[in-house]
Amino acid sequence: MTSSEQLSEQLDWHWRRNLRPRLEGLTDEEYFWEPVRDCWSVRPRSTSAQPMPEGSGEWTMDHAFPEPVPAPVTTIAWRLAHIIVSCLGYRVGWYFGGPDVDSETFAYAGTADKALNQLDDMYRRWNAGVRGLSDADLENPPAVGPERFPMANRILHVNRELIHHGAEISLLRDLYRRQDGVRR
Repeated sequence: MTSSEQLSEQLDWHWRRNLRPRLEGLTDEEYFWEPVRDCWSVRPRSTSAQPMPEGSGEWTMDHAFPEPVPAPVTTIAWRLAHIIVSCLGYRVGWYFGGPDVDSETFAYAGTADKALNQLDDMYRRWNAGVRGLSDADLENPPAVGPERFPMANRILHVNRELIHHGAEISLLRDLYRRQDGVRR
């Protein structure tokens, strides 16, 4: 197995066995569920209470800069949008010639199904790009994008982000299903 295949397999194993199966059957109600007040989410345009919502379509993602302290609790919708755009989308465009993704101009998903389709597409592009890298590609900083660390470092960072945020989404699904101690 090449180094790029090893790096890809680290995330792909988690994707196939843990994260993607945990997202099956995600409903719109779960996608938008706010476990506490003042959550950040993806919302219809012009309905966000945040000063800097991002997005170009009918739906925007709550955002503020600087971020409030403590950071707000986020919904599954917000977490998926973060993974799709910030974790995968930017880097698929920078490193692998994918579409130019920007948080301010991205068309965020207004349904769970649309978000999962966006996630699957970006993950497929990311995984194919990583698998296609040579050892020399992995040792050097990417030719484009703002990051100047070796590409292997960038890949490990994205892997950590997806595993971390995927665990948060899985926990939110568990909490949603067990509200007030009653299994849905």
